[in-house]
Amino acid sequence: MSLYLDTIHVNQHPTYQSKYPPAQAAALAIGQFIGNPWFGVLLSTAAMCGAVLWMLQGWFPPRWALLGGTLVLLRLGIFSYWMNSYWGGSVAAIGGALVVGALPRLLRHWRMRDALILGLGAVVLVNSRPFEGFFLCLPVFVVLVAKLRGPRRPSMKVRLSRVVVPICVVGVLGVSFMGYYNWRGTGSASLAPYMVNERTYFSTPSFVWQSVKPKLHYANPQFDKFYNDWCRLLVSNQRITGISSAVTVIMSTIGKSVFFFLWPELCLPLLALPCMLRDRKVRFLLIQMAICSFAIFLPSWFEPHYLAPLTATGFALLLQGMRHMRLWQFRGRPVGMGLTRMVVLFAVVLAPFIQQGAITRFDKPDRIAYRVHFIDQLDRTPGKHLIIVRYTPQHSVLREWVYNGADIDSSKVVWAREIPGVSLQPLLDYFHDRQVWLVEPDSAPPRLSPYAAATP
Repeated sequence: MSLYLDTIHVNQHPTYQSKYPPAQAAALAIGQFIGNPWFGVLLSTAAMCGAVLWMLQGWFPPRWALLGGTLVLLRLGIFSYWMNSYWGGSVAAIGGALVVGALPRLLRHWRMRDALILGLGAVVLVNSRPFEGFFLCLPVFVVLVAKLRGPRRPSMKVRLSRVVVPICVVGVLGVSFMGYYNWRGTGSASLAPYMVNERTYFSTPSFVWQSVKPKLHYANPQFDKFYNDWCRLLVSNQRITGISSAVTVIMSTIGKSVFFFLWPELCLPLLALPCMLRDRKVRFLLIQMAICSFAIFLPSWFEPHYLAPLTATGFALLLQGMRHMRLWQFRGRPVGMGLTRMVVLFAVVLAPFIQQGAITRFDKPDRIAYRVHFIDQLDRTPGKHLIIVRYTPQHSVLREWVYNGADIDSSKVVWAREIPGVSLQPLLDYFHDRQVWLVEPDSAPPRLSPYAAATP
């Protein structure tokens, strides 16, 4: 029944599953197990705040680390879409914080515990944002190898037992899990579900150096609009064809990043950037930020959560900027102290307002919110149900309604799409033991009605 159940970002063949890496899904699954997927978002975001705080404690004095953790909580942990949606960056931010936080501890004490944490963070990154995670881990492992081979290196026994073996063990377990996950989903340990989805549905490139392929034919008009119109428009807007387009893309990406993570009050410590460039204490973090920032421009599109692995690094640099700014004086007066206090004050005051656009207004729900209402209604109705979704030609392709649970046949409510010119009889025959409903998402408001009565 994949023709009717097919939907965006989900593989139907060879296995029915999401195309994305499993770390974010694991967080949602934990939440679903304890009552609601959003509980998983809440727990992962809380873990992110704790992980960033732990990372900062490895680089700064305790009170400054606490300040940085508080800023992360205010900026990302409560009011951003990372905590108020299912597609935020908390899980990847945890991985980045573990890697960058373990490095200074490992170099100071050469403890097995820190090596295990570093390896765990790398595994989380590979299973959440592997592309950006690779560039974040690259300078970490370069520094680690250099220290292990340098003149002040520990003994061979310490290097092997406390660093190399623990990291390798975690790495082997992580790679084994990824191989098993890929094998169960695609039939090949080396082929990720994401790649299967790209090959099956996309004619647009994933990276800027790749070419646009000829348009593909899709059975339903929603796919045609999404893949052949919306995705191509998005890629063309991000396409670098010369100096002018390069400047536009770079400024757009930087603007989105600054607006989400810093604007307006946290931009003030950027004035201390010249001081940080001469600061050996954070030179590694600056290099890591530069490498990862370069990598961000390589994919064909961008969203703020693509920078999630860099969250801890970014707030560490922000803190160091505040520390430099705090020392500024003007005519013998400590103006820097006042500026840092102003940053903290405005961070607290503005936090509930800056990210309001990402929070659903429950008093005036978007049309897609009716989908939840219809599911609740049918969950209370005896028997099993099949919902046929009928879109109009004007339907927004970014408001997809056809999504199902992991075990479709056992689900109480199954969603399917009506395809113009294609008979629904095979679908109705397959789900013959279900009550059939029609949903019209583009009505005002969206409407749920018995299918037979509503069919012309």
